[in-house]
Amino acid sequence: MSTRLTCDVVIVGAGMVGAACALYASRAGLRTVLVERGPVAGGTTGAGEGNLLVSDKEPGPELQLALLSLRLWRELAAEPGGLGAAVEYRAKGGLVVAAHPSDLDALTAFAGKQRSAGVETGLVAASQLADLEPHLAPGLAGGVHYPEDSQVMPALAAAHCVRQARRYGTELRTGTAVTFILRDPGGRVRGVRTDKGDIHAPAVVNAAGVRGGDLAALAGVRLPVRPRRGFVLVTEPLPPRVVRHKVYAADYVADVASDSAALQTSPVVEATDAGPVLIGASRERVGFDRTFSLPVTQVLAERAIALFPVLGRVSAIRAYLGFRPYLPDHLPAIGPDPRAPGLFHACGHEGAGIGLATGTGQLIAQALTGATPDLDLAPFRPDRFPASEEGAR
Repeated sequence: MSTRLTCDVVIVGAGMVGAACALYASRAGLRTVLVERGPVAGGTTGAGEGNLLVSDKEPGPELQLALLSLRLWRELAAEPGGLGAAVEYRAKGGLVVAAHPSDLDALTAFAGKQRSAGVETGLVAASQLADLEPHLAPGLAGGVHYPEDSQVMPALAAAHCVRQARRYGTELRTGTAVTFILRDPGGRVRGVRTDKGDIHAPAVVNAAGVRGGDLAALAGVRLPVRPRRGFVLVTEPLPPRVVRHKVYAADYVADVASDSAALQTSPVVEATDAGPVLIGASRERVGFDRTFSLPVTQVLAERAIALFPVLGRVSAIRAYLGFRPYLPDHLPAIGPDPRAPGLFHACGHEGAGIGLATGTGQLIAQALTGATPDLDLAPFRPDRFPASEEGAR
């Protein structure tokens, strides 16, 4: 006798990516259960800055996913009911600055390639920087303005997407840990076992973020997701428009693309609706070590002050850390896993999960329903990695 299905799809993980997958799956008419071992946005999402960026992505699959996601974010923000205001959506633009002429040459060439791929860019001469950011340090060589770069408050965004998904019928189960992926004798996924009982479904979506590799292993497949730690400093509230865009130094792009496990820092500065300024960014692979590092936060503060001297007179009121879900080739895993039919992946977005969530959610919904995907999923195949750590070296 066959087991009665609980739903059409189980989505594991209620961070921003899982929330978006639930929203688009339920809008596509699928009976959806969203499972989270902690609270909504309790992991990487809650430790993020809420960036929706194209400025840091070179032409290729990730940039195309970012452009799709930005369009979908704009559509969500414009929907009746005030979602944009509720999640603090701001299309404030980004400004990437170069300290030296050689840096500006490289940045200009990079922006030219992005422009050919459909990104809006504007070259900014040194004499024009103050028009965009009056408090920037003098003496910078110039920069590039990215008007499409935007921001949301990540925890609010995840929570409101879950709320919208529930209006379409999604069932949310927080405080529920998945302990096993159910599979039939032929290897096809048939749901999940949790510490509160089984949930039977013909499809399971792995949106478990930094724990995505562990969840994949429960289905007997390898997905080499690793945590990449980062710190963020938060200042006391400042008057509006002290910092007007997301502003960062050109070396941030190289840090994002780097494979190094060592500590990397580059100044990233942006304001929030509530007034505090967020200061990043650091990257290092240290496992799940949550030890607070005063030296790292000191470097972040020093580099931010070098970019915005006005911050030297401002107090930092707190700092926090989080773990980005890193995959070795810097592309997320999105779509069906041929090694475990019925298993779909939506994880490994590293620090771009907030921005890429909407596109990922739509692509997953299209894959689940058999619709033609908006993007070619081949570059995001979850089985693209070697079968072992040794083969990856």
